[in-house]
Amino acid sequence: MASLPPASPYAGLGKIGLICPSTNTSIEPEFHRMAPTGLSIHVARAFQDGPQAPALYRQIAENVEGAARDLGSAGVDAIAFGCTSCTYFFPGEVLIETMTRMTGAPAVLTSDAVVAGLRALGARRIALATPRTDFVNRRETEWFTGHGFEVVSVEGLQLGKTASERAGIGRVALETTYELARRVDRPDADAVFISCTNLPSLDLIERLEDELDKPVLTSNQATFWRCLRAMGSTMTVEGHGRLLARH
Repeated sequence: MASLPPASPYAGLGKIGLICPSTNTSIEPEFHRMAPTGLSIHVARAFQDGPQAPALYRQIAENVEGAARDLGSAGVDAIAFGCTSCTYFFPGEVLIETMTRMTGAPAVLTSDAVVAGLRALGARRIALATPRTDFVNRRETEWFTGHGFEVVSVEGLQLGKTASERAGIGRVALETTYELARRVDRPDADAVFISCTNLPSLDLIERLEDELDKPVLTSNQATFWRCLRAMGSTMTVEGHGRLLARH
């Protein structure tokens, strides 16, 4: 008889708790694809509806506590709030405190993860590609400027004004995102950042890095990387860009 493994085949390497906005359909499958065997991903949703406005992001943020409570009962080793733009409109420190209090685990925000990832790669000047409207893109540019980066170019697909449009971001064709990233790149950009956890982009990272000869970050890739480091793991993951493979 074959011997049984000494630890859980699903969570022997740890458990990541992931909170995402309720309309997001991309971050969960991309997290599962990045996770090696033995690292499990557990997801809860923060409900959102209504038009794109600061009130929408407050609504998402206010629903983080219940989602974090549910994930806390699973004994996760790290917890992430997978929404790039929410913390441009709602205090991130409040979300960190809430998630840590409800789970006892280190907490990660996508916006902070991207900043940490860019710094790990030595990137200061960034080209910013997003699916969103100028209303959000302006705040995102201000966020990066306030953290010491220079946004040398920015372009958005102007999606997300309504709940149906936000859900539709998860159905944007990879070729559309690829062309957006190529358009927004500039010779003086140290890195390209493809923003939004609902925008499918995992399959583009290495192709773009090879073609542009510079690092490419995405919201989901950076958040996953930061979760690994938050739970004390030094593992690297191949196939999803320089950040995960080298840092």
